[in-house]
Amino acid sequence: MTASPSLRWGILGTGAIARQFADALVTSTHGRLVAVASRQPTSELAQAFGGAIVHAGYGALLADSAVDAVYIATPHPTHAEWAIRACEAGKHVLCEKPLGMNAAEAMAVADAAARAGVVVMEAFMYRGHPQTRRLLELIASGVIGDVTMIQAAYGYHTDFAADKRHFDPALGGGAILDVGCYGVSMCRLIAGVAAGKPFAEPVEIQAQGHLGSTGVDERSTAVLRFPGGLLAQVAASITTVQDNGLRIYGTKGRIEVRSPWFCSGKTGGVGTITLTSRAGAVEVIEVETTEWLYALEADLFAKAVAAGVIPWPAPSLPDSIGTMQALDTWRQAIGLDYPCERPGRPQTVAGRPLRRAPDTDMPYDDHLGLGKLASRIVTGGMALKTYPLAATVYDAFFEAGGTMFDTAYVYGQGNVDRLLGQWLRSRGVREEVVIIGKGAHTPHCTPDAIRPQLFETLDRLGTDYVDLYFMHRDDPSVPVGEFVDVLDALVREGRIRKFGGSNWTIARMDEANAYAARHGKRGFELLSNNFSLAEIVEPMWEGCIASSDDDSVDWLRHTQIPLFAWSSQARGFFTDRAGRDKFDDPVMAKCWYSETNFQRRDRVHALAAKLGVTPAQVALACLLVQPHPIFPIIGPATLAELRDSLGALRTRLTPEDAVWLKTGHTEERHHG
Repeated sequence: MTASPSLRWGILGTGAIARQFADALVTSTHGRLVAVASRQPTSELAQAFGGAIVHAGYGALLADSAVDAVYIATPHPTHAEWAIRACEAGKHVLCEKPLGMNAAEAMAVADAAARAGVVVMEAFMYRGHPQTRRLLELIASGVIGDVTMIQAAYGYHTDFAADKRHFDPALGGGAILDVGCYGVSMCRLIAGVAAGKPFAEPVEIQAQGHLGSTGVDERSTAVLRFPGGLLAQVAASITTVQDNGLRIYGTKGRIEVRSPWFCSGKTGGVGTITLTSRAGAVEVIEVETTEWLYALEADLFAKAVAAGVIPWPAPSLPDSIGTMQALDTWRQAIGLDYPCERPGRPQTVAGRPLRRAPDTDMPYDDHLGLGKLASRIVTGGMALKTYPLAATVYDAFFEAGGTMFDTAYVYGQGNVDRLLGQWLRSRGVREEVVIIGKGAHTPHCTPDAIRPQLFETLDRLGTDYVDLYFMHRDDPSVPVGEFVDVLDALVREGRIRKFGGSNWTIARMDEANAYAARHGKRGFELLSNNFSLAEIVEPMWEGCIASSDDDSVDWLRHTQIPLFAWSSQARGFFTDRAGRDKFDDPVMAKCWYSETNFQRRDRVHALAAKLGVTPAQVALACLLVQPHPIFPIIGPATLAELRDSLGALRTRLTPEDAVWLKTGHTEERHHG
């Protein structure tokens, strides 16, 4: 869809905020309202919304070709769902805050926007007002010196009723999501400006809150600590009226904004910023505008659509995701979660059943012989700490064609097992996926530890078997036959389908398989060692073994034993996290920094630039064209990281490319 200087708006929802936005659009210069949607349309709605077409249902509005952009004014738990569906319909989206119920939902919205090529912005109306820009200019000027403390409050009183959206957990009720988001958004913005950045992320959040009879927070406070020692206090309430002001303290003075959220008023007026020096001199700065608050927001969004980028200080999607991450931490600190965030919901964030995309780029491999599709890419869950995040990433991986999921008894003290199990039960896809389990990690690398650890993993996963099982470590002092005996018995019992060794030497693998052959038992059919274009200089953990050396490659090529490669992208070595002059990450430097690896990194970056892809995608694609079966394991912490890794599937390299990336030899090299 081609952006127009004047947007034709549709509004999802017909509540109070929808009507305020519609009224303001009448005064805007870059937009007009053409349609509204309600699940319960009435004849009066057209009149209430200035004669706009009234659609019966949100889907009908999204199908309306006369609509360029939608304003989402539905209850909180439906924001992400309809933002995603609007993106898929090719509409630009201005979504009421919060962008989602949590950071994972916000990531899903950002992902949908990127895939659809549309603009999505969270509707913090104060970000588009000239008062906010003037405030930020003052902070950046240094007039109050270094910013040391911020205080932000937003609180009002609403009478209690259990079915009101303010108090209903099913509707995302509570103070933090309703108004605490303003204070967090503002404090991150100010802390960023104070540090010369668009926004900043807190390094620690502590909080207290009062949960009312329905379980939502009726009032709560949080303290955010930013890099450099800047502290911010945020207070939010839905049953207590506060002064709703903003105070910023610095080494040379302070700033007070009496109305930071509605600025000069909803229909224009004069806003004030009070500047007080350390000596007590007071200056009142007036910011006047005749423009309506929500019209300013709508016009700013129209400019963003025309330019294809959101102009600061309006919130970009990374900014909005950061705000949601801080709100997640705040809620966690006071013990607040919502029904829609708990396991059991069968739908994805987009409100649909899980489904594999018909046009997936995912390649599959039949070396495993499991009777299931075995995706060449394997995803792990070590970085996924909450169910909403795990479910969002796992959903996206499955829908992209991914079927291989990696977990282990020791990961997250069992949390990775539990989250994966909760996702499997919620989505009902156990028999469509391949589960990789691991156990017997040092110091419990004994034959006796394998069975009880496996059964505990199975209990956490909620299944009676894992498809593939790896011993997480080896203990060469234990006769290898004792391990084979236990694992062979578990295969015969149906608890595992195939097994192998993780961080096992080739010699030990051969010894195990020789024993198995002599005794008519199943052998080690899989290996999971490190394999990456960047070779490990020094192991990151004791007992780690890599198999990217020439002797190991020859063995893998000869045996064709599938290799499940951990740290397949060298833990970010090929990204901007690493560099010859970057030593912020001591583990990175210890494990990967060598001139040989940097030369390979240089070639990766050169080829990535030529192909128009990311270096991480080239590094991962290189593993998929090796002369032996490799299943690279990735460990995305976000949806964006998952998408970047999956982009390797569209990065077509040849075996000759892989040789050149490793050695620099150019004979007969070409790429397809």
